[in-house]
Amino acid sequence: MAKPNYQFEKRQRDLAKKRKQEEKRQQKLAARAGGAGGDPAAATPPEAGADDNVVATTTPEGGARGQ
Repeated sequence: MAKPNYQFEKRQRDLAKKRKQEEKRQQKLAARAGGAGGDPAAATPPEAGADDNVVATTTPEGGARGQ
């Protein structure tokens, strides 16, 4: 009876794992570049220091105020 080739099996598992990781990386890059698929807010990180809750408007007197 032939004995198992554990090194070959491990190598195949490692290659499959790397291939899967590369596919996920490519999908993430495509989502970031194209903006398609998944949650678009999660695909594009917010800019540093930007606060989405603050809206700058102008008052009738012409001054600026934040809400």
